[in-house]
Amino acid sequence: MITSRLAPSPTGAQHLGNARTYLIAHWSALHSQANMILRIEDVDSPRIKPWATAQVIEDLRWLGITWNEGPDVGGPHSPYVQTERMSLYRTSLDRLIEADRVYPCVCTRKDIEEAGSAPHFEHESPIYPGTCASWQNGDQLPEPGKYCWRFRAGSDNVAFDDLVLGQQSCIPKTSLGDFPITQKNGQPSYQLAVVVDDAAMGITEVVRGNDLLASTFRQLEIYAALDAIPPQFAHVPLVRGPDGRRLAKRHGDTRLSHYRDRGVAPETIIRWAAQTSGLDPNGEGFSWSKLSREDVIFDDFS
Repeated sequence: MITSRLAPSPTGAQHLGNARTYLIAHWSALHSQANMILRIEDVDSPRIKPWATAQVIEDLRWLGITWNEGPDVGGPHSPYVQTERMSLYRTSLDRLIEADRVYPCVCTRKDIEEAGSAPHFEHESPIYPGTCASWQNGDQLPEPGKYCWRFRAGSDNVAFDDLVLGQQSCIPKTSLGDFPITQKNGQPSYQLAVVVDDAAMGITEVVRGNDLLASTFRQLEIYAALDAIPPQFAHVPLVRGPDGRRLAKRHGDTRLSHYRDRGVAPETIIRWAAQTSGLDPNGEGFSWSKLSREDVIFDDFS
């Protein structure tokens, strides 16, 4: 059985770009009769908004998106909020430390920007120069709060067949470099938490924006290091503003709550998402081969 998930971060209001990705995941799940899980990804604590989780659920329900498990309905893979799953991340981190797949790193962002080289992927940080990489398990740790744990990227080719983009491959060490899997305050990073959660919840299909393609190569390495089975990935096109940049506040108010308050019917957004993706608004006859591969330019519904 296919198990998919919706994994919003409550860092603010959900917008049209989020909605389009969620709807594509929803239509895929309906077509395959998948088990759908709603998980709230709130480990990015400085940016979390207390009101955002309730609004996420309201936005998704307004669009007619359904799920079988989640923080509001429960289920066998609870809890469904990442800040309630910290012990799982710590256990996985300990495994990676024991296997010497990670090392403590005291470098600042400025240090890396000044010494790192350009990554092969757009919108990625400079490649880490390896300043702290000589540390081995058993060596003395730096002062608490002064370091993150950084994953040792591999030199072997990593490849996967994306449901949208087709065959993808890269050598993480040279294309992306070593990457943090915790913050300096000890909290898990997105890269670690999402792998641990998807593996624990038995996720077999991940639908997300194509701006996360580079993260997939990092996550596949963590899956391998933890002896976990990765899901299939579908990296869908982004929604961009008229200037070609990813949809954001600079393009006006595209929050779902804004449209709801204006009296815009959810069917308007569903129809727009279907038309721009080449899919049926009811999810009928869904096929990944039908999905448009081009990013979407949004101006208005008129």
